[in-house]
Amino acid sequence: MTLTGGVREFISSLKHLEIRVASTPGQSFAAGAAAGQAHAFITGGGTGIGAAIARMLARDGVRVTVAGRRPEPLEALATRVPGVAVATVDVTERASVDAALAVARAAQGPITILVANAGAAETAPFSGSSFETWRRLMSVNLDSLHHLAQAALPDLQAARHGRFIAIASTAGLKGYAYATAYSAAKHGVIGFTRALASELATTRVTVNAVCPGFTETELVARSIETIVAKSGRTPEAARSELAKFNPQGRLIQPDEVAGIVQYLCRPEAQSMTGQAIAVAGGEVM
Repeated sequence: MTLTGGVREFISSLKHLEIRVASTPGQSFAAGAAAGQAHAFITGGGTGIGAAIARMLARDGVRVTVAGRRPEPLEALATRVPGVAVATVDVTERASVDAALAVARAAQGPITILVANAGAAETAPFSGSSFETWRRLMSVNLDSLHHLAQAALPDLQAARHGRFIAIASTAGLKGYAYATAYSAAKHGVIGFTRALASELATTRVTVNAVCPGFTETELVARSIETIVAKSGRTPEAARSELAKFNPQGRLIQPDEVAGIVQYLCRPEAQSMTGQAIAVAGGEVM
């Protein structure tokens, strides 16, 4: 094949191109997120999925504040991940949320990413479940989104790329027996996500839910303990029962959930809003 002069000149010019690749994922994120001005406030941030999200975003150059009721796991995470700030919070109380966000802003600047990860689950036959349990699970899993979103929305709307991400559950996409209150609350989380995303669609704020299946966390560890106590099964058998919900036959790892959150935080995810993304090995399609 004979090359024309113009083609030869073009190919020759490619030898002199300088292709720059960010040496770390964090550099590329910071460049797209107003030169490292991103600040993520993560509830339930001391353990499990919340801690995995904190570690991953911190590696990306995002300033991170982890928040929760218990200061010990928050402070332990902060010692392992440089630059992470800590705020104690009760997400069921608006005044506590306001105070925690004030601490976070003072330490790390305005909130640009809010990850509502704090949650609780209890199981019981519906006929024997109390209204107090119903209200407790609604308060932690659903009412908390109202408090967090209203308190953080001015910051998110002022950001170049505002992100509100709720960690829901596959229980928000299907029903689980003996988890009526939890399933109802998580369905509410997804309805909240879709409605708020629609309301904010013309702004720079996106609103999404991530819906993990049974994940290797303290919450699932407690579920296994409950199964063992009530059924007499071994911990291995109880764990296997939960893993069976996943067609891949395993529990989800926290980093798998964190990876989805990481993507949703990026500028390239601007068109992703109002979504409920299942991370469950095909359990929900």
